[in-house]
Formats: sequence, structure tokens, C-alpha cells
Amino acid sequence: MSVKKIGILGSTGSIGQNSLNVIRNLNKYGFECSIFFLTANNNIDTLAEQTSEFNPEFVFLHNPSKYNDAVKLIGKKTNILIDEKDLTGLVKNPGYDILISSLVGFSGLVPTINALESGKRVALANKETMVVAGEIMNEVCRKNSAEIIPVDSEHSAIFQCLAGENHNEIDKIILTASGGPFLGKTQDELKSVTLEQALKHPNWNMGSKITIDSATLMNKGLEVIEAKWLFNINVKQIEIKIHPQSIIHSMIEFKDGSIKAQMGLPDMRVPIQYAITYPVRIQSDFPRVDFSVSNKLDFFEPDYETFRCLKLAFKALKSGGMYPAVLNAANEAAVELYLNRKIKFFEIPDIIDNALQNYDDKPNFNIDSLVEVNARIKNDVLNKF
Repeated sequence: MSVKKIGILGSTGSIGQNSLNVIRNLNKYGFECSIFFLTANNNIDTLAEQTSEFNPEFVFLHNPSKYNDAVKLIGKKTNILIDEKDLTGLVKNPGYDILISSLVGFSGLVPTINALESGKRVALANKETMVVAGEIMNEVCRKNSAEIIPVDSEHSAIFQCLAGENHNEIDKIILTASGGPFLGKTQDELKSVTLEQALKHPNWNMGSKITIDSATLMNKGLEVIEAKWLFNINVKQIEIKIHPQSIIHSMIEFKDGSIKAQMGLPDMRVPIQYAITYPVRIQSDFPRVDFSVSNKLDFFEPDYETFRCLKLAFKALKSGGMYPAVLNAANEAAVELYLNRKIKFFEIPDIIDNALQNYDDKPNFNIDSLVEVNARIKNDVLNKF
């Protein structure tokens, strides 16, 4: 088996660091991988450590002001790039096989599409790209014989459950959600929650943006939209169940009433590894479920009235067109405001709802218009506070 060369967008984030952990494991068990490029924003210390260990041919800095710091820590032996044209060239470069797309938010859209246009396999952890441009992404894949393998635990679960099955025999997809740190809270109780409480997820160790999305349940709403495009399924066939233990990552119910579930401990390394090695599975040292300990699996209906972000995501998906992009942009801006302590937790869905209600443009649905709408909506929200 030839060495798999990998590029990682966002190598210093949670998914990026887990991806490098996976690559260590794969190399240990004979599935050889090397790093072609890494990208980072501000965490130059971690990037330097990763560069020292994995010897990528290139590193790219999304924040050009960090260039001098990077040169001091990394040295000139590795090519350090800062121009956006260089990033386009990197993701399109024929010298690597698999892109792990783990940038946060809308910023992952253009480089991910560029990689797909070059026929790459994309291990997709950046759900926002599929949320705002799922139709475009699918068309790019068809035209360029590229493939998207989902890394989100829920979509990886569905992807795995579909192995060997006919898609037209699906009755429904059941996406599970932990419920986040505020499971069972009332609307009144959410008015007094703190940022520190919102950032304390009960099961998963993630970046701050996705952790807040999990607390509002917007993360699950985004996953509903992503599932529609990944699996070419009607929104009426997507169901959400709150599953606090996060052992069953998602399920498929087929027309004959059979249900397939993919299970495991909440560990992002498992879906990352599967996205790299698919269609084969490679040994790992990752922890296993002990059913003598994890012996209780609970399921509840989501509270759509208390966690309104979930309801708004369904609304945007049903409205179609640019509305998922508006939803995503308003959410990114609202979460940024919340992380900077400029708004309260319960105000996040109000901001998103207002953006959806006030949007009435009908531009052509293409990448340029998506970029323009995303920037405009985010600026409108941020400038109000």
C-alpha cells in the first residue's frame, strides 16, 4: 500500500490535533501516512511542534501577522506561506491524496471546494460548508470524481450504517444529540447561564464555537441540513433524538422496520480514522465501550421551544436557497458576540431569527453570492452590538 499524503486545514484545532493523533496510530499499525501541509491561524507554538514532528512540505498561516513568529519557531527549512493564492495552490496540489477540512465555520468553504475540484478525497469536519453549499459541493464531486467522507460523529455513523445498503430503502435517519450542558433547562433558566457553563460540554472536548453550538442545539440543526445533502434525503426523513450518553452516534431505520446503529465512546479519532482509511478499517489503541459500565441508553425528544436554534435550522432548510447561509452567518456572528460577552446566551436565537426574517434577497446561488451574503449578514449582526 502506498503512503497516503495528507493535508490538514486547521491543524492546531481540536479536529486537527486529533487527526495527527490518528496518523500516529495508523503509522504504528502499518497504514503509512505523511503530512503534505498544515494550516493554522494564531497558535504558532502548537504549529511549530507539529511541524517538528511531522515534517510537512508546507505550512500556511491564515493570519499573516504571525509570519515572523512562525519563521523564528519553525525556521526556513519548511515553506511558510501566507497568501490566499498559495492556499488555493496547496489544496489543489497533486502532491497529496486526502484533505482533512477542519477549519471553523464559513472559512472552510472555498478551500474545501478547491480541493474537491481537484478530485481529492475530503474528510469533512467543517459542517458549515455543506450547510451553505451542499448542492454545489455535490455537483463539484460529480464533475471531478471527488469524494466527501464525513467526520462528524453523527454523519460518519450514518455513512457507516449505509455500507452495503440501498439508499432508496431508507425510511428515516435518526440523528442523536447529547443535549449539551443545558439538557432539561427551561427558557427562564437559560436566561442566567454563564459562558463558563456553556463551554462545559458533558461528553465531548471540542473548540469553543462548536461547544456553544452544542449548548444551543444549533450544532444539531446544522447537522440536519448537512445530512440532507450528504445522503440526498428529504427533511421529513430526518429525526432527532436526545441521547445523553453519546454512545449511539446515529441510526438508520429502513423500510422493513430494521434499525442499524453505529456505536462507540465519544471519541472523534474513530470517525477521523475511518474517513482516512475507508473502505478498510485499521487497528487502533482507542478506548472501547465497556457495556458493564455504559449499561444505560436513554432517548428523549428535543425541546424545540426552549432550544429555538434547532427549530430555526429546520425553517432555513425548508426555505432553501440562501436561507441556510443566512442562518449560518447569523449564528457565527452571534456566537462570536457571546464568546466576547457582548450578549446573553438566550439572545443567540433571537439574533438568528431576526436575520432570517429580514432577509429577502434572491441572488443567483453560487459561491460568489454565498461569500457576499455571508459577509453582509455577519457584519450586520456584529455592527449592532
